Amino acid sequence: MKKIHILSIIVAGMLVATSCGKEFLQKLPQGQLSEPQVASKDGVEAELLGAYGILNGNISGSWGNYAAAPSQWLFGEVASDNAHKGSEQTDQPNMNMIENYTSNSANDNLSTMWQVYYEGVLRANSTLKLLKADQEGAKQITSARATEIQGEARMLRAHYYFYLWRIFKNIPFIDENTTLDEAKVKPNNEDIVPKIIDDLKFAIDNLPTTKINGQSGRMDKNIAKAYLGKVYLYQKKWGEALPLFTDVLGGKDITTMPFENNFDVTKEDGAERLMVSKHAINSNGDADNANVGDMLSGLYGSSPVGCCGFYQPTIDLVNAYKVDNNGLPLLDNSYRTNEYKSDLGLAGAAKTNYKLDTTLAFDPRLDYTVGRRGVMYLDYGVMPGDAWIRDATYAGPFVGMKTMIPQSQFAAHAVPGQNYVTDLDVSIIRLADVVLMAAECNIELNNLPTALNLINSIRNRAAKLAPKKTRYGNNAAKYSVKPYTSFPNQDYARKALRFERRLELAMEGHRFFDLVRWGIAKQALESYSSFEGSLLPAYKDLVFNSNNEYWPIPQSEIDRSNNTLEQN
Repeated sequence: MKKIHILSIIVAGMLVATSCGKEFLQKLPQGQLSEPQVASKDGVEAELLGAYGILNGNISGSWGNYAAAPSQWLFGEVASDNAHKGSEQTDQPNMNMIENYTSNSANDNLSTMWQVYYEGVLRANSTLKLLKADQEGAKQITSARATEIQGEARMLRAHYYFYLWRIFKNIPFIDENTTLDEAKVKPNNEDIVPKIIDDLKFAIDNLPTTKINGQSGRMDKNIAKAYLGKVYLYQKKWGEALPLFTDVLGGKDITTMPFENNFDVTKEDGAERLMVSKHAINSNGDADNANVGDMLSGLYGSSPVGCCGFYQPTIDLVNAYKVDNNGLPLLDNSYRTNEYKSDLGLAGAAKTNYKLDTTLAFDPRLDYTVGRRGVMYLDYGVMPGDAWIRDATYAGPFVGMKTMIPQSQFAAHAVPGQNYVTDLDVSIIRLADVVLMAAECNIELNNLPTALNLINSIRNRAAKLAPKKTRYGNNAAKYSVKPYTSFPNQDYARKALRFERRLELAMEGHRFFDLVRWGIAKQALESYSSFEGSLLPAYKDLVFNSNNEYWPIPQSEIDRSNNTLEQN
């Protein structure tokens, strides 16, 4: 169910050719099939698989898809207090602009995001148009399957539009009934969220609860329910979101689903995985269908991966995993006192002889999220510090872990000679996310005991994580994570929920969007800048304003629309 290169990109499917900058769609390549020729069972199914293919954020090739990664690491994490771009300050300077809130409409990361996900919209629309032609003509597809295909295509379209909406907010809505001429000048002055909701409701009503054809990457009813609940959450419609989350969680016990399995390339179809971008290494070693969006996050230098040194956890995130004597997080941000910064700032003998302080009290999820000097890292051995980092003085002494696979799996799950390109799947929505969204709804509806139980289920599972070790075989920290005994009031519960989402979902693409929808982005990010900038000067004095909650629309797209699109 990976990228399907369909030669029959039809005229009827060119609805967003101009707005997406897909010039090759504006003329028929030699040997291209006409609409009647592909308005068949095989043609529709192939077009639908092509729509699924955009889930990995890649249209073709392997390099350059980072901004469109399904993990949304650049916009969701680097723009937040969780991650740095990494590498060196002069590398990928347009990413620096995303990180420090100075992006302009010429930023190529914005163009990539726009073009890739509108390509997904295009393919979903093309599927629906071909399906309609079949149903009005030869009817090779049964009515039951036709309804499922509609549900899948509209679910995918809702996802692609939601990703675009979170980044740009004001975007044109183009569906299967939009003509090419209309698409060229479609304005972006309409709130598209109701259209997203309509698609998701249709998917809920018409998708099965089981996977179509037994294929784990297919859309289903529970995915649609979780996604609609998430959209309602962004609208602060707690009462409408909660029943959807409750349905998805019915009969499931998150404490029986190991946290680490979510990032294990050998256990990718586990019970916690809801909506997933499936990845694969092609039989010829081609990486088109692999996890190309996350490839830059590979460890640098002498590491077994060898490239590319981007996407490093912040010092602030690492310290957020500190716990108090009761095994609870420090909700008042006092974790920044006596900060832990590994060997940052040391030189000479002090640097060479640095030894990990194993007496620090940490939530064990830290060492399943972050690589730090002196701690065992997957099966690579002990993380040595700077030898695996491009420039620690710029982006800090820590490396990420959730995007990496064990060295023992390179042969089966990485592109030959490119161990930073793997087929590790990416969770777009996993069950822990739903648990915490349900807890958030309960808090906002003032159902604090229920919220307490939900949050504690996440913490009780974290307590089951095996301790990570040092080179000497002893525990790498004084690990502790315990449940909350009570939520004394709604404000405390809200802080606990927001902190828990950070700890559980760190480096998975959620953080920036959470801060924005909670209305605390300016406060949180400028406070973070004050702390992080005192240790790493590149992040000092960041200023975040309300216009930074969304990004500029690419100027190239405004030009193609003959200035119909209005800049944010």
